[in-house]
Amino acid sequence: MAHEVTLITGDGTGPELAEAARRCVDATGVKINWDVQEAGVDVMLRLGTPLPDAVMESVRRTKCALKAPITTPVGTGFRSINVHLRQALGLYACIRPCKHYEGVRTFFNSVKVDLVIVRENTEDLYAGIEFEQGKPETSRLIKVINRLSPDRQIKTSATETGISIKPISVSGSEQIVKCAFDYARDNGRKTVTCVHKANIMKHTDGLWLATAREVAKKYPDIGFEDRIVDNMCMQLVQKPELYDVLVLPNLYGDILSDLAAGLVGGLGVAPGANIGPNGAVFEATHGSAPKYKGQNRVNPTALILSGMLMLKYLGEANAASRLEKAVADVIAEGKNVTYDLKPDRNDPTAVGTREMAEAICKKL
Repeated sequence: MAHEVTLITGDGTGPELAEAARRCVDATGVKINWDVQEAGVDVMLRLGTPLPDAVMESVRRTKCALKAPITTPVGTGFRSINVHLRQALGLYACIRPCKHYEGVRTFFNSVKVDLVIVRENTEDLYAGIEFEQGKPETSRLIKVINRLSPDRQIKTSATETGISIKPISVSGSEQIVKCAFDYARDNGRKTVTCVHKANIMKHTDGLWLATAREVAKKYPDIGFEDRIVDNMCMQLVQKPELYDVLVLPNLYGDILSDLAAGLVGGLGVAPGANIGPNGAVFEATHGSAPKYKGQNRVNPTALILSGMLMLKYLGEANAASRLEKAVADVIAEGKNVTYDLKPDRNDPTAVGTREMAEAICKKL
């Protein structure tokens, strides 16, 4: 029986990457009916929205999507489509494996880095509860806060102050920490590390840590420890081989997943999965690189490996394993790889996005 999957082609280099990933997933032999949908800045220009209703309807129907990168304007413009998808579809868990593959340039070639970031997706500062500088509601909020918290005053006025609210709940923390422990158990991992700033934010990160400790008691077969987020950054740079599964609130998870990707060679080899109770969206962790649009130049590895995670989710473990091995073999050989995977980025033998995908398909 064929699987129903939505393919969101994205913008910038997204369509090229989507086609490369689709070809590689199809080359595993798994039967997939792809429902191709467009989203992003190009669609915004045509339809007035970067995320047409048809995209959401498709993902709700298939309950599984492979999404190419989509541009998010910095500071202005439309809200992040990634954030909207996660919140609208209840995709509370972001899982980002960070694994070094032989042949990828990194400062940690002598160390086996193989860790997994499990990031809470819907709460924390990324919940998007913000109050704009200069607005009347911001002024009212500041007055309420100052009245309720005489010892913790906002001393700047609403004319120059913007506010973001950081909600952390017991239920939200429980489900993501449980997800991390379940992932560890299902994938032969030994330890879950809870990352926080509970020494400062005692009523949000403190609640997060206390909840994690309670959940950990239900998994006696999996080790548990915690780290303060700034110390965790140092630990990852000094001795990343000591860590296995990290579970983090939304903002820390976003930052540390990029840090961990840097340990294994960059975002070009970093896949991602966003999973909820009623479906999942798989995506590369990097952006759309619009300056390379249409140049057949960018590395397709991250989205292809996201397709590998998707195959696992669909119950196609053997196909997922074969696809990951094909990707690893092509990278290790170093012949049919994009410029960023060459020892010399100006190497004229570097191939394009399509050609690297073709080499992976041949391996399969």
